[in-house]
Order: sequence, then structure tokens, then C-alpha cells
Amino acid sequence: MKVTEITADDLSQTNGLAEAALLDAIKHQRQLALMFELDNADDRTRLVNLMGNLDAVVTVAGNTVRTLVNEAALPVLEQQLSRQFDNNVLAKGVGTIRQQREIHWQAGRFDFNVTAKPLIYGILNVSPDSFYDGGRYHDMDSVLKRAGEFAQAGVPVVEIGGQTTRPHFTEITPETEIQRVMPYIKAIKSQYPDLGIAVDTYKLPVMKAVLDEGVDIINDVNAFTDNPDKLPLLALSNVGLLTMHESRAREYDNLTTAMTDFFKTNLNALKHAGIDEQRIALDEGIGYAKVADGYQDFTMMRNINQFLPFERPIMIAISRKGFGHKLFGLAKEDRLSVTLIAEAYMYLHGGRILRVHDIEETKQLVTLLDTIEGSYWFPDRTEMHQ
Repeated sequence: MKVTEITADDLSQTNGLAEAALLDAIKHQRQLALMFELDNADDRTRLVNLMGNLDAVVTVAGNTVRTLVNEAALPVLEQQLSRQFDNNVLAKGVGTIRQQREIHWQAGRFDFNVTAKPLIYGILNVSPDSFYDGGRYHDMDSVLKRAGEFAQAGVPVVEIGGQTTRPHFTEITPETEIQRVMPYIKAIKSQYPDLGIAVDTYKLPVMKAVLDEGVDIINDVNAFTDNPDKLPLLALSNVGLLTMHESRAREYDNLTTAMTDFFKTNLNALKHAGIDEQRIALDEGIGYAKVADGYQDFTMMRNINQFLPFERPIMIAISRKGFGHKLFGLAKEDRLSVTLIAEAYMYLHGGRILRVHDIEETKQLVTLLDTIEGSYWFPDRTEMHQ
């Protein structure tokens, strides 16, 4: 009795339509193909019934059962195998497969298992011209109060931004940016030592300064490859890297292909410089297209699952952005509902880091979607209690 995973590599040499569809489900639709080899007909019947409760695709040949199951169902499958089979081999086998598929982001002091728990990542811009909260957090009291709200809400990371990169932004000097962010980094580290600190910057001198201060994550809209001195510097640290695709200076014939090529090249450059892949997370760059708030942004919301094969965490970074004005004429203060709708779509299609302004609403979104995705009915499942 055993269980093995049927991987994308196992199917990569096939050319039939059914095999291609199965390969796509494994690579892009968060589906898992498993093969169970059982000892007898009773075990086979029990397993087939179990997989029916999980709404899984099942084929049977003798005592071999092949199944296609949603990744979100794996914890329930593991639990039910343990309950329904005296021999714990199958449950342990699924548990091993589940652990092997986990995606981790090693970022400074932290190791975020974004498969087990999505990362909610709070935005705290201290620049006066940021598109949504510019000027709102302009002194130590307001910044520390907001950081305290993040900490109280259980948000693991706060990102401090001192230079806006909104469309048509005005660049400031590295010295000005350092003077703007450094006092707040020091104060938040002192007052909230368990809060991860990210810095949104594309400037090498700023990166040097915040690395010396011990930040956990650097978010670079230029993907760390615009200056040859960045990668040697970052390779000597343990900081997490959020690398972003942007296309303000170019247009594409095939957006998904171009983005795939970009991330492939970018990841190779970062790894070649000695940066562990586990330290890297991806940002599609919604809002950074040649046409601001154009339909390329909606394509990037839809095609997020095309980058799951990179096996790196993918950020959802659309909070209050201009697509809400593009479709509905909404002012930035009125874009929460459309933000949550778009975030829900992207979350269900594989985004595991949510970079947001609105913490409580995002926590509700994640909790509800996780509850729905993991809800499979078995008579022996324990009911939730309020």
C-alpha cells in the first residue's frame, strides 16, 4: 500500500489533448495528481468513496486508484486517510507530498510558509505623494500608531515606502529617501520587535542603509538588475527580495509569454549572483504597464496562475489602484470593494502575499476563502463554533 505523486515531469513528454489538459491542471490550476496502490478491494472502495467526498476526479484499474484533487483538499485528505485506514502509510505519504509542495519565503528573520498561511503585508507609506495614503503618515506619532495597528491585527510585515513610484512620479535623491524612512524603521524595530520590516526602494544607497539597519525585505520595482552593484550587495545578506516585472517602457505581443521570459531571466540572474531562490518572491507589476490602469492590468490579474510553475510566492499588489477608476469612475477612497473582489480572484488563483492598506477586511477575505476552499463534508468532521 502506497501513494505517489504524478508530476508535471511525468507528463511533459506526452502530446495528447487529455494529457495536456492534465498537465495544465497540475501546473497552473493548483491540482495534484496522485496514484494509490492498495492491498484489496475493500480499501479501494473506501478510498474511492473518500475521494468522492472531496469532489476529486478518480480512475480505477484493479487496486490502483488515480485521482486529481485540489491542493486545498490535501489537509482534509490526510486527516481522513488517518481516520479511515488502520494502516497510517497513506496518510503519512500524503503528508510528505503536502510538505514537499509547500512554498516558503525566507525573509530576514522570518521563514514564511505561504502555502500553510498566506502573508498579509501592510503598506505604510511615509512619502507625501503616494497615490492613496500620501501625507497621511507624516510624523512619528502617526507612523507608530499605524504600525501598532498592524501589530495588534497580527500582520507579520509592514512595508515602509519613502519614494512613490506612481505613474509620472517625481524622483527624490537617495539621501532624502534615507532621511525620510530611517527614523521610522528604527522606531518600529524598537517598539515592535516582532514585526517584519520591508522597505520599498529601487535605489542602491537606500538598500545599503536599510540593510545595515537590519530590515527583513526589500521590494524593488526595478527587479534588482538595473544596477550591477545591487546583486553582490544582496547576496551577502539574508534579506527577502520582492522582484517586480514592469513594462512602462515597452509593449508586448504576448503578455504572458513575455512575463514568463522576464521572470525566468530575472530569477536566473538573482540565483547566479548567489541569492538563494527561497529568498525571492514575485510581483507581476500591476499598475506599471505602458498605459497606466489599462487592460494589461486586468490580464495580469487573470494570468497570475501562469507563474505558479516558478514555485515562488506571488504577491497580490492591487490595493486601491486605478483599475477601480478605469471601470467604475471610483475615487481612491471608494475602491475597497473592487479591491477585495479582484484580490479574491487572484488569491483563488495562486497569489499568496497580499500587500494591502485595509487589514481587517483582507483578513476576513482570506479566512472566508480558506474556509470555503477547505470545506469538504464528512459526518465525522468537527463543526466550527463561534
